[in-house]
Amino acid sequence: MECFRIDESGYTGFDLLNADQRFQGAAAIAISDEDAANLIREYFPKLQAPELKYRALSRRSANHPRLLSLLRDLLTHHKCVTYICDKRYLLMLMFLDHAVEPFYYERGMDFYEGGQNYAMASFLFVTGPTMLGQPAFDRLLQSFQQAVREKTPGSLSALISATRATKWETFPEALGPLAQFEAPECLSEIANPGVNTDAAPVVLQSLVSRMEVMANGPYRVEHDQSKNLLAYHDLLQRFIDHDQEIEFRQTEITSIKFPLKLAEVTQVDSKASSAVQLADVMIGAAIEAVNRRAGLRSGGLDPDAVSSLYTDNQFIHLTPSFDLEEQKRFRQGTQAGELIDYFAENFYTPRST
Repeated sequence: MECFRIDESGYTGFDLLNADQRFQGAAAIAISDEDAANLIREYFPKLQAPELKYRALSRRSANHPRLLSLLRDLLTHHKCVTYICDKRYLLMLMFLDHAVEPFYYERGMDFYEGGQNYAMASFLFVTGPTMLGQPAFDRLLQSFQQAVREKTPGSLSALISATRATKWETFPEALGPLAQFEAPECLSEIANPGVNTDAAPVVLQSLVSRMEVMANGPYRVEHDQSKNLLAYHDLLQRFIDHDQEIEFRQTEITSIKFPLKLAEVTQVDSKASSAVQLADVMIGAAIEAVNRRAGLRSGGLDPDAVSSLYTDNQFIHLTPSFDLEEQKRFRQGTQAGELIDYFAENFYTPRST
């Protein structure tokens, strides 16, 4: 059975405002441990460490040509995909999903039509601090994140107060439901046990939708035994166990259909899996590149050299975009609202014990 190895980077649980880890992502690659070991020996024949770790290798400029050559080899000859999201932007999308959209839904309006939620989140991302007031906007995001986590009357009340403390009248389309109306449908949505601010489900949806296309038949996934990947493991198992026949269109080029071809997920020791180590190289290089582009890191591989290695279908990103017409075309006819509701009901509600 074909096997995709995956690794992640930047996971901070519910906290999407972690200043030290702005981006989160994961990579998946279909390669055998034998082929992976051969590539590691080819490109790093003098490696003394017990396993190949991207972060350690990228610190030395002498390793950069070999790392780029290894990445080129992987992207040219193996099925693979890398996903990156800006967690602050994702939090704004989640705010619109749960603290705004229910208000419009109750009034018979499709908030997601033409991807306008993505355009609105992009607008907030860039202009929110200036338009709404920097400290107040930051407190709004923090209060929303806390309210989603705690789901208490006090945290919901604090969110309303934080919304009203902004210059919300400058953007009532997004902040009016809470600031002006204390919309009960929005507060109820935030208090729903299936709603959280964990980015892992968003990352996995994208990875799985691409692996489903790349796989010729049933396939399995292996990943490292790290604590962070336990969240991914549980959700992947839920995906596997879900046998209802249903399909959702996510974008112009992606959809997700259940039951999945994905048949099995297992944890392995990365020291014993050369293939998992290569997944670490892929996501490590991608995360480093976006951090350098954002001016958050220095050193490491040239981000332009890294990005030039990818084809369009090998790299998925969730970042602000101001090409509104492109966003509208790309997301025309998608089932964003239905997908969010379905995943919240079937996958995100905590398991009973």
